[in-house]
Order: sequence, then C-alpha cells, then structure tokens
Amino acid sequence: MLDGILWFFQNIGLAFYNFGYAITHPGLWLDWSDKQALMRFVYYGGSVEFFFVVFTAFLVLTALGIWRRSIMWGAVRVLEGFANTVGRFFAWAGLLMVLQQIMIVFLQRIFRVAEIQVGPLGYAFAKDLSWWGEELKLYNAMIVCLCASYTFVQSGHVRVDLIYSAVGHRAKRAIDMFGSLFFMMPAAVLTWMYGWYFMWRHLITPKPSASDTLERLLMKSRALRWNVETIGFSPNGFNGYFLFKVLLVAFTAMVFLQAIAFFYRSFLEFVEGEESAGKYLDRDSLGAGEEAYEGTH
Repeated sequence: MLDGILWFFQNIGLAFYNFGYAITHPGLWLDWSDKQALMRFVYYGGSVEFFFVVFTAFLVLTALGIWRRSIMWGAVRVLEGFANTVGRFFAWAGLLMVLQQIMIVFLQRIFRVAEIQVGPLGYAFAKDLSWWGEELKLYNAMIVCLCASYTFVQSGHVRVDLIYSAVGHRAKRAIDMFGSLFFMMPAAVLTWMYGWYFMWRHLITPKPSASDTLERLLMKSRALRWNVETIGFSPNGFNGYFLFKVLLVAFTAMVFLQAIAFFYRSFLEFVEGEESAGKYLDRDSLGAGEEAYEGTH
C-alpha cells in the first residue's frame, strides 16, 4: 500500500521533468524520419508517463481554477468551444452522406455507371461504385466520433433519468462532477489505451504491443516500415479502414477533454449557485418561435 502511494506521487513529480524534457527535445519523438523517434512516439502515446503528464496538468489547472475562477471558466469556454467547432464542422458529413448516396443510386440504377471519377482530367481519383458505397461508413463514423462531445455540450444525448430531475441544483452538480471523474474520464483513458495500439498495429510493422517496453520497441524499430491497412471487405470495396482507428483515438481524446470541461462547469455551478447555471454555454437554436422543439432531438 505504501509502495503504491509512493509510486503515485513519484510519477506526479516526474511528470514535470518528463514534460519539460519532451518539449525541449522534440526531435526524439517528432522526427519521424528517424525510426527510433517514431517508436518513441508510439510508446509514450500509451505510456504511464504520458498519463501522469496529462493527469498532473489537470491537477495544476484545477488548482489554478480554484484559486481564480476566471481561469477555470476560461478553460470551460475553450474546451466547449473546441467541441462545438469540431462538431459543427463534421456534422456536415451527414449532408455529404445523403448527397453521395443519392448520386450512387442515380448513377447505378439509371445511368448504369460502374465507377466515379473525382478531380481534373489526368489526375482523377477513380473508384468503383461499391467503394463509394462502403465509404459512406466513414461519414457516419466521423459524425459519431467527432460530434459526440458537441452533442454532449448541446444536451442532445439520450438520458435515462431516475433520480437526477428530483434533486436540487447542488445535488445535480455533485452528480455531474462524480460522473465526469469516475465514468467519463476512466472510460476515455481505457479506450485510449486500447485504441492507441490498435491504431498503430494497422499503420506500421513490426506491430507494437501495449506490453512492449521502450527498449523492445526500439529494437523493433530496426525493421520498422509503414504498412498502412488497405484491406477491404470486398475486392473493389472501401480500403481506408485505418481511418476508423484514427477516429477512435480522436473520439477518446475529445471525450476526455469534454469530461474536464464538464467537471469544471459542474464545480463552478456548484460553488457559484443556481444563477451561474448555463453561464457562457453556447447552444444552437432553431430560431425564434421554435423553443418548444429545442432539446427534443
């Protein structure tokens, strides 16, 4: 027990050194022309060291926010603004998905076209209709992964409410703080740990493993080469499934950041009282006269 506590605080202390060393020596992990640098990036992206750097940064920002609430409100506005900006942009993928599906149906059923070419003559990107049909899954994945935090900010997720609506303002904020700390953050961390190596196993070879030490990965770097997954479910089908692994990692990062924003907002609304509920909250509106329909989607 004592050893575990000592290990925990040692890693928090080392986080400052590790962060400073990484910032002052970017070539050791960002110069991907060096195979060992790429392997260091892979290792540290899912490492205990990286976790404690993020965790310590959260502790420092929280302490500053408690000392001066304007800092915490600033973090809330930046993180929620980031979620809204990304979500509003990639929400247009839904329209692209519908338009592309309509185009595929017309070209396939009416004009009997076998492939679609996109781009200027001589440099056209040509793929079979089945490729474009399967590629629609990518738009759907973009909406799910990159708009989840945006939907959370907009209160658009389905909620099963058994207790929440019956309690007061401070009790609700306490429930929100507990949920963000003990459900959202741990779930995001676990998904990141699995998703990070899952992504890289489909991008490079030899395949890295979560159980590999840094020394073992550096040894593997001698035979390192890019091996991006290009296998489809059908001969002429969509072959960019590695993008789904990238989206999984992006999704977990955005959920973790939103968990921080939600915890900070809940804490501030708990401390400042009911008058601060919804402060600086940037929610979409359907316009004047449509208030009855908002929040029902």
